[in-house]
Amino acid sequence: MFLGIIIRMYNNGEHNPPHFHASYQGCHGVFNMEGELIEGEMPRRQQKFIAAWAELHKDELLANWELAMSEQPLYKIEPLH
Repeated sequence: MFLGIIIRMYNNGEHNPPHFHASYQGCHGVFNMEGELIEGEMPRRQQKFIAAWAELHKDELLANWELAMSEQPLYKIEPLH
């Protein structure tokens, strides 16, 4: 969680392509590993924060995706400061 944005990735063998979920004040979106909104809605400002965070942590996101696909516990990723 950072700047009121909650990031989630589910470790239930989710389907490809790799993605993560974000929510902010009632808005929910699905983002690819580059931080681009691919489904749902999110205010533009928060989209920019999410994209910046995803760029900084892309390797960690991809590692967590591999864990999620095999239903393993995920690692925590540092928030955007």
